[in-house]
Amino acid sequence: MRQKTISPAQYLIQEEIVKERIYLIRGRKAMLDADLAVLYGVKTFRLNEAVKRNLRRFPDDFMFRLTESEKEEVIANCDHLKNLKFSSYLPFAFTEQGVAMLSSVLNSERAIQVNIQIMRAFAKIREMIQTNKELWKKIEEMEKKYDHQFKIIFDALRKLLEPPRETPKRRIGFCADKD
Repeated sequence: MRQKTISPAQYLIQEEIVKERIYLIRGRKAMLDADLAVLYGVKTFRLNEAVKRNLRRFPDDFMFRLTESEKEEVIANCDHLKNLKFSSYLPFAFTEQGVAMLSSVLNSERAIQVNIQIMRAFAKIREMIQTNKELWKKIEEMEKKYDHQFKIIFDALRKLLEPPRETPKRRIGFCADKD
């Protein structure tokens, strides 16, 4: 029986899906084991099994286990992780270096292709952050050069560059007056 060959193009995952799965946890950009398992096409416990067999490759700055409160926060913010809600298991988070190390532990064609895409997503996020910092610097330099009549323009530019603030959600429905 002839084995079916799969081209690397069949493993391509949309970049936006990968970017949506990169979270800021403990001040570091990281991906959860459950998300990585889906991307790699393996079960989460199999991914963690491979990692545990190679623990020396995953120091604390490559991989860490979430606390109960971190797990609850991630579940509350990510609808696709609702199946973790009732699990007693605390997920692992992999930093960019940890994800890169996974490619040496998971040695399949899919793992190689997915890792390449994940590394590109991390690089693009880094690039976007750097570009934003450079833009801030340029605006500040321009503001120093020009007089006060352009202050309104600079204030508007600053507001556009600021991340959106979370606003309290308005309740929907009727509110009964309490007498």
